[in-house]
Formats: sequence, structure tokens, C-alpha cells
Amino acid sequence: MISQELNDSLTRVGKGTDAGEVLRRYWQPAALSDELQNGRPVVPVRLLGEDLVLFRDTAGQLGLIGRRCPHRGVDLCYGRLEDNGLRCPFHGWHFNRSGQCVEQPGEPEGSRMHEQIQTPAYPVVEKNGIIWAYMGPGDPPAFADFDCFRAPDTHVFAFKGLWECNWLQALEVGIDPAHASFLHRFLQDEDPDDSYGKQFRDKAANTEIPMTRLLREYPRPDIQVEEMEYGLKLTALRYLDDGRTHVRVTNQIFPEAICIPMSREMTITQWHVPIDDENCYWYSMFTSFDKPVNKELMREQRLQEHSLPDYAPLKNARNNYGYDPSEQAKLTYTGMGLDINVHDQWAVESMGGIQDRTQEHLGKTDIGIIRYRRMLRSAIAALKDGRETDLPMKNGCDPRQIQGPISNDSLAENGALEEATLTSDAARRAACPWDARL
Repeated sequence: MISQELNDSLTRVGKGTDAGEVLRRYWQPAALSDELQNGRPVVPVRLLGEDLVLFRDTAGQLGLIGRRCPHRGVDLCYGRLEDNGLRCPFHGWHFNRSGQCVEQPGEPEGSRMHEQIQTPAYPVVEKNGIIWAYMGPGDPPAFADFDCFRAPDTHVFAFKGLWECNWLQALEVGIDPAHASFLHRFLQDEDPDDSYGKQFRDKAANTEIPMTRLLREYPRPDIQVEEMEYGLKLTALRYLDDGRTHVRVTNQIFPEAICIPMSREMTITQWHVPIDDENCYWYSMFTSFDKPVNKELMREQRLQEHSLPDYAPLKNARNNYGYDPSEQAKLTYTGMGLDINVHDQWAVESMGGIQDRTQEHLGKTDIGIIRYRRMLRSAIAALKDGRETDLPMKNGCDPRQIQGPISNDSLAENGALEEATLTSDAARRAACPWDARL
């Protein structure tokens, strides 16, 4: 249990809030590049409780400015794309990418009032299918040299989905290795068609054991957590009856991302991005170490589960997440289908808009969650004390030197856990057509 005051500190994201100010010191996913792939590249963005409008101007440059016109408050999402900016249709006020009003055509000739009019504006960059925004003070930080950023565009597929809950509980499900043995348990071991849940239906690393059987039969992982430059490294060990150890390494990338193995050839790097206090988007970057990804197929698979334009899941609380008691009895632990994303969605949304952590009881296997909250609390305290350089990835290291991180499944003989993980990752990278680090 924690106090209500601490729960508010860790979860609230508006300007001036504890966690919100920490998040503003890092790049945040603002939209998918796909969302601007139309004849009028202008989309609304709600990020960290702020209403913004993202656009690609007539020169092809990106802008992210306040959604409400500072004149009379109308919606600039309906603005006209003109002269490398947005023009408000109400009175013709024109704003450039930096949020500066550069023209007020209805005001008296010679008026310089426009020079005093500024709407919020934030730097944006585009990387491998996602448009990123920096909403903090000063110059934006460098991007880390993570696999999802260093891989060519051909080997990365980006997507997002809406969850109706606070960002922190969305993140915490990804740093909880124990839940996979239950929430994502399949009662049959057949490998179905490709789906988001295939990672738990495939064979475990270097074994003939289906991953779902391994998770069922070894539900008590030994979880080890190590603090890294980028956040936390979580190693889940499942000790097999034959003396070998299944090793699964996942990572928490501070402040709100995870990196997990999807298969032996692919990882998922996923950000849990606050829309506001009680809603968030997950943004996933699927990174292939093998052949180029089939983006059309992957997009089609995801759109079978989501609706546009808000990327809301078709299965949700209003239709009981597709819950089927007969399926729960025979096929899946949840009765909510084969898509593990739906399982996670149910888990985090059923906690409420903001989980009441004053009533929770954490166990030993929640060590990743405990360590992450300590890290977030330390970052909040450092920021309040004026020690921004003490934040993760800002504490004297150059983010561009942070690579990987290693996220992989492996099988260890004779307790050589670290060696098995490094060997498995090295083999994957040796066969990778774009990774020349070895």
C-alpha cells in the first residue's frame, strides 16, 4: 500500500505535477506517421493533458502547436494549411510552426498586435513511423541508440492503441514477468495463425517446449532486477525439471517504455503515453532483426482489433472484452480471445481510471514494479531539488551511447545465465542484415 498523496504524485501528468514534469524532460510519442498520410495532414493530439494540433506544412515540415486559437478559442484542427503554417478560419489569424502569430488580416492596417500573440508550440521529429514531441524546458535531449531507432524503416512497424486508464498501471503490467503465466495462459498448445499473442504460442528458446506450456508448468519465476543507464533490466528465470533454466530478459526504459522479446527475430519497444490522467496510448515499435517487416499485413492485423481515427480497441469494457465463459473453460485463462493485448487491456482498465494503490498488496514477484516506483520517486525528488542531471539517461551519460537494450529469450545450461543471454543475442545480431555492432 502507498498513501493517496504518493499515488497522486506518481500518476498525475498535467503541467506542474510531479510525474508530469518528469515526463516532460523526455521525448514523447505524439502520433503515428500514418495519421498524417492523407490529403490534409492535420490531426488533433492530446498529450500530457494538453490539447494540441499536429500538422505537416506546405514545405513538408512538422509543427505541433496549441489547438485553441488564442483569439476566440476556436479549434485550429480545422485551420487552413497556408504559407507554411495554419490559418484560423474564424478571423484569418495565421500561426507558423513555432506558434507565433504572423498575420491578423482583419486588424487595422499597420497593426503589430500579432507580434505579441503566441500559442504553445513544441519541437517534433519523425522516427521510424512515430512523430515525437518534446514538451519540456530547454533543448530536447538526444535519442538513445536503441534498436528500434537504429534499424532501417523497412525493419520497423509502428502502431498504437487506446487504453482507458492511467499511464502508470499500463506501464506496470509490462514490468511484471509473473503475470504471463496466468493472464496470457493458453490451455492448448497448438500454434494458431500469426497474431499478437504468437510470442506465447511459439516454442521456447532452443527447446521443443511450447512457450505456453512452459509458462503453465513453471508459474513461479525467479525475478532479478538490475538498475541500468536507461532504466531497469528484468530477468525472469524459470528453472526446468531437466536442470536447465529458461531466461527471459525484458527492460524498462525510463520513464514510460518497455522493451520485450516478441520472438527470436523481433522485439517490441512500447511506450505508455499519457493522454491525460485517466487515458493513455500505447505506442509499439516492432523491430525485426531478420527480414523486412510486412507493414501492410501487420497494420491489417492490428486494424482488425482497433477502430479509426482514435485507434480504440473493438473489445472493451462496453462489450465485456469479448468475454466467453466457454472459451475460458477450454482455451484461454481469460476467455477473452487469443490477442494478449486484450488481456493486458482488461487487466489495466479493470483497475479503474487511476488504480487505488492505497488498497494494493504487492508480493515478492512485484519487485520490478517496486523498483520502478522508487526510480520514479527519485527522479521526482531530483527535479524538485534542481538536480535534473540526476534523472535516468541524463546522469552524465550520452544517450547516443546507450544501445540495445538486450531483450531476449534463451536457455541456460549449468547456471550460465548471463552467458546464455549474451550468446543468444549475439547470434541474433550476427545474422541481422542491419546491425553492424559486432
